[in-house]
Amino acid sequence: MTETQSVFDRRMLEALICPQTQGTLEYDAAKQELISRAAGLAFPIRNGIPVMLIDEARALD
Repeated sequence: MTETQSVFDRRMLEALICPQTQGTLEYDAAKQELISRAAGLAFPIRNGIPVMLIDEARALD
């Protein structure tokens, strides 16, 4: 882990939902993303902060 990469607080995951589907999210520690399977999107986590903007999300393969 680099100095610019912070640790994501997994307790935060319980409070967050997908902005598109209002469904649950999965935490991918390796990619530092929150995954919404229902929406087919991966939301980035930057400096320990989830970016929950649909425009910033990556489409899942």
